[in-house]
Amino acid sequence: MARMTKDPTARSRMTTESYEEQKAELRHQLRNALLAMSAEQRGDWSRKACRHLVATDQFQRASTVMMFLSLPHEVDTSDAILHAWQLGKTVAVPKISWQQRHMIAVGISSLETGFAVGASGLRNPIGGAPIPFRQIDLVVAPALGFDRQGNRLGRGGAFYDRFFANPELTGSRCGLAFAAQVVDSIPVTESDEPVGFLVTEEGVISCNPQKGA
Repeated sequence: MARMTKDPTARSRMTTESYEEQKAELRHQLRNALLAMSAEQRGDWSRKACRHLVATDQFQRASTVMMFLSLPHEVDTSDAILHAWQLGKTVAVPKISWQQRHMIAVGISSLETGFAVGASGLRNPIGGAPIPFRQIDLVVAPALGFDRQGNRLGRGGAFYDRFFANPELTGSRCGLAFAAQVVDSIPVTESDEPVGFLVTEEGVISCNPQKGA
């Protein structure tokens, strides 16, 4: 009988497959949780989450805040963006190049015009002046889910992971989500970038990320 040799890549493949399966199942559960919310709940909880966000020291101290332009079932960031402008802050948002799988921060001065809207409902700025990484004091990031260690479960594009990995970005990192999106544990790898604190409609959660802040 021929002697079987071990495939040194088998364990790695199994680990990767298990990791991707866990993430896929968790994404499915979290999408269902978001879809189960009524429009009234999303509106009320979004306003509460924004009130908690703008009251944080990180938001109050920031001169430039990078927000996200919400998808239909995410926390609506409009109140926080409007409040930032009222305080005289510069507001940046992500501008995504789907072909290059690349994201930069650009400044905006309106929530009404200057956007292309994709099939998913995502608003992408058409123009806008790029904001240097080092100028951003606070990044407020979305995700399908977070855990209390600050780990994120995104939608699979890894745009924020690559953005956060830039060494010129030294500002604080915040995750903004509904409380139903905070889970016990998010499966992560070395390339996944955590946030330093979370904000939901229930309040602020300080995290202890293993890397980043």
